[in-house]
Amino acid sequence: MKLALLLNVIDPRIGGVMIMGDRGTGKSTTIRALADLLPGIEIVAGDPYNSSPTDPDLQSADVRQRIDRGENLEKEEKQVPMVDLPLGATEDRLCGTIDIEKALSEGVRAFEPGLLAKANRGLLYVDEVNLLDDHLVDVLLDSAASGWNTVEREGVSVRHPARFVLIGSGNPEEGELRPQLLDRFGMSVEVRTVRDASLRVQVVDQRTAFDNDPDSFAISSEEKQCALQTKVIKAQQLLDQVKVDDELRLRISAVCGELDVDGLRGDIVTNRAARALAAFEDRPEVSEDDVARVISCSLRHRLRKDPLEQIDSGDRVIKTFCKVFERSEDSDLSQFKLSVTN
Repeated sequence: MKLALLLNVIDPRIGGVMIMGDRGTGKSTTIRALADLLPGIEIVAGDPYNSSPTDPDLQSADVRQRIDRGENLEKEEKQVPMVDLPLGATEDRLCGTIDIEKALSEGVRAFEPGLLAKANRGLLYVDEVNLLDDHLVDVLLDSAASGWNTVEREGVSVRHPARFVLIGSGNPEEGELRPQLLDRFGMSVEVRTVRDASLRVQVVDQRTAFDNDPDSFAISSEEKQCALQTKVIKAQQLLDQVKVDDELRLRISAVCGELDVDGLRGDIVTNRAARALAAFEDRPEVSEDDVARVISCSLRHRLRKDPLEQIDSGDRVIKTFCKVFERSEDSDLSQFKLSVTN
């Protein structure tokens, strides 16, 4: 789960993460801690869309117009936004709507940005995403895929950037997402309750230490946190230089073909995730082991054809990978585990 989140931070084009697992396994805690790992971003001061002062693809229409007029834009730095989408949210709250206050007081049509605007260049987290209304999930996934949010209503036409890492979590006991919606998430991981007694005690001790003195706990973790943040920033800078061998790309697509994966998203996500993993570990070229570690999380949720089926555990992906890459399943199972420590 942790490495899947980090890979999406390194390359947001992977398309987000769906995290399913037991209650009380730390899904929400891990996700909300992710924002602290990211470096601050530079935005145009006062802009509700977190527009970039330099990148036109990350600028609202208002900022581009100000640049065209030759205005000198003030800049400020802020932490990467982390936006929670509650289950009770409406489409107006998500996408934005008419600013009623301005309409009544000034008699003008004005747009009030929604949560997608706040999440631009940041993280958008949906807890219990499998319980969210399907039409809201459609809007979310369309914006995540295109990077833009378009609103046409009550005489207002607005299009603004909405580049964010979409993260969803849920408990499979409460229902699954439709297969066509699952496919829009870049990666899918499953979290299970720790059974080892010593690890459970370690978690309890850490939680107790945090409850007793949150500030001291944060200070004790600061060094590791800074080291990981530096590693993520370096990986983002290295990403464009990472190469994938042609033979490796052919084999990735062969695995997707053998598994009868619909569309090409599986091929694209596996390639991007493997490149992000190589960058994270400071290597200029993707290896077979990189593919082995990301392919299950990239494909397992794309195998469902029937809405009544459960998401594959990853065994089919592993067997097909071993067949195409001519590997022994018994000797290579450890390669299929995404792990930050590897």
